[in-house]
Amino acid sequence: MKICVTATDRSLDASVDPFFGRCRYFVIVDSETMEFEALENPAVSAPGGAGIQAAQAIANKGIDVLLTGDIGPNALPILSAAGIKVVTGISGTVKNVIDQYKKGALKPTTVPTMPTYFGMGRGRGRGMGRGRGLWCRWYPHPVSYYMPEPYIPYEVPYTEPSREEEIVHLEEMLESLGDELKDVKERLKELSKEAK
Repeated sequence: MKICVTATDRSLDASVDPFFGRCRYFVIVDSETMEFEALENPAVSAPGGAGIQAAQAIANKGIDVLLTGDIGPNALPILSAAGIKVVTGISGTVKNVIDQYKKGALKPTTVPTMPTYFGMGRGRGRGMGRGRGLWCRWYPHPVSYYMPEPYIPYEVPYTEPSREEEIVHLEEMLESLGDELKDVKERLKELSKEAK
């Protein structure tokens, strides 16, 4: 079985990148031999449609299962049409999540976990952020996401987060904001050097 994991680096020890469309790498692993190949995500800094581009990039790779943190409503139908099962809510290292999947601890999803539009780029270079935005999965009411034909609309039901889930979410947001601040400071430093 071929398992694809969204990853922050090109190894089995890399952390899972929680964002499918803007992950840095796809690590594709043969679950029997644990041999793998790492593909750079061509959509990592796309100004829009990153989920669609990322899904198209891996759709014809013979993948059986995708393990990721979150996935949007535009990418999910493309992967489903390619016969790829999608498992969300994943965290840890590539190797660990593959072991969990092989033990049957992780189950596929049929609904997206993110809104249609998520943000711009990852802030590498002149972008304005890491593409993570101030998103939150929890809305005050159910939100419907509509896509152009031939896809059907998906509805993401409202679920009240637990205290632990909210803490994890806020910690991730804090880390993301810290990374964005670091990127802004680096860019200001570059611009200051260029001005001299």
